[in-house]
Amino acid sequence: MLAQAEPNVWQGRVDAEEGPLGLRWHQTVRRIDAEDAGAPLANTVALAGFACDAGVARNHGRTGAQAGPNAIRKMLANLPARAGRVVVDAGDVTCQGDALEDAQSELSGVLHDLLDRGAFPIALGGGHEIAWASFGGLARHLAGKSQQAPRIGILNLDAHFDLRAGERGSSGTPFRQIAEDCGRRGWPFHYACLGVSTYANTEALFARARQLGVRWMHDDEMDIMQLAHVLQVVDVFLSQVDHVYLTMCLDVLPAGVAPGVSAPSARGVSMDVIEPIVDRVISSGKLRLADVAELNPSLDIDNHTARVAARLVARVADGIGLQATEGTAHG
Repeated sequence: MLAQAEPNVWQGRVDAEEGPLGLRWHQTVRRIDAEDAGAPLANTVALAGFACDAGVARNHGRTGAQAGPNAIRKMLANLPARAGRVVVDAGDVTCQGDALEDAQSELSGVLHDLLDRGAFPIALGGGHEIAWASFGGLARHLAGKSQQAPRIGILNLDAHFDLRAGERGSSGTPFRQIAEDCGRRGWPFHYACLGVSTYANTEALFARARQLGVRWMHDDEMDIMQLAHVLQVVDVFLSQVDHVYLTMCLDVLPAGVAPGVSAPSARGVSMDVIEPIVDRVISSGKLRLADVAELNPSLDIDNHTARVAARLVARVADGIGLQATEGTAHG
């Protein structure tokens, strides 16, 4: 079920004495609904929430990610607005009970519509089952633009491959589902997972990653001293694709930075490395869609994880907004 975001989440400090340069997100974000259907959204960043716990529950994780989208919005609300950035909020798709596939299909449709209208969507999770819906929305959009197989690069910042086998989808299966979907379509499967923990993935998952041609970097290969090499790996990946879907699982970060996730990392990759990766992807001009996953506010400490999630969302929005100001097309 798609519903507008609660109006009280977009509230915060007002610095009226600072004039237009003192505006914050809560003063500039516009909520949209069915009445806006079909209206063009060129050069606009569009938020779409995925209030869902079903995938985490199916994956035997700690539930609570359903509250993630609003927790991110609340942390975004007081961040400073930037010139050249237009942000709208398309509301939340809420998963009813275990109806995961229905919720994923609905979010996929929302993202497809936003892309077709010229927006740059950022989806707010929810568990990492959001990835199946995000890719589906982008795939539908690109399939409608050309009969040729699109070269989509999926760049996942994550401690986990999320390539699990299983009859039903979960937060642990989305990239295996995407690989199978690409196979059915006759599309290439370009998937890179950066931040993989040796101790959070079974040998079966490493074997499946090798079988599918996945590229990955371990978390202990991605400290600040290795940043130049990490960015080189990212550049090679970007050079081989035409469109990029960036998905950021918060459990890629150290547990002290992101405690509010179902499976906190014992090591993780620091923001000193994660943010330059995000910047490099944006600067490629190939980024079409992004999402952030696995925020569980019930496990968070003083909103640490929600603040990090909001910072990453704002960084993507700022980068896309800057490109729009400079006339860079992203559709």
